[in-house]
Amino acid sequence: MYSFASDEYIEQLVKTHSDSMLRAAYALLKNRDDAEDAVQEAFMKLMEKEPHFTNEEHAKAWLLRVTINLSKNMLKSQSRKNKSVTEETSYTEKESDGVLYCVMKLEENYRAVIHLYYYEGYSIKEIASILGLPSATVGTRLKRGRAKLKKMLEGDVSI
Repeated sequence: MYSFASDEYIEQLVKTHSDSMLRAAYALLKNRDDAEDAVQEAFMKLMEKEPHFTNEEHAKAWLLRVTINLSKNMLKSQSRKNKSVTEETSYTEKESDGVLYCVMKLEENYRAVIHLYYYEGYSIKEIASILGLPSATVGTRLKRGRAKLKKMLEGDVSI
């Protein structure tokens, strides 16, 4: 393993985890520019804090957790609330027919657990640890999110 202060170590973490961090941030923020900002800030926090990771999975979980927290903070910020609808990411016709479009229309709590479960491959227990929630809450959100997605995909709920 690399020493933390080395450029090679940081570069390796960026190459390995930036895509999954970007997807997690985008799932919450629904805006690529904001998602990229959240990922960049997460790496800045990594260099600032210099945490000790026991393995690669620990590093990935830490980076995802920081990215998700930063994304949530961005959602809460006043400037984010004042953005107009036209500033949000627009979807193409192809995307509007897909599962991703429906996932992006879910409430934040459901989007996060569905993204981590299906797109990142985490278990309910691991998601609970990353999000700082009880496993039962994660399981409930996953079940409710699936039900909402099913209704959206069947056309029973307007999106």
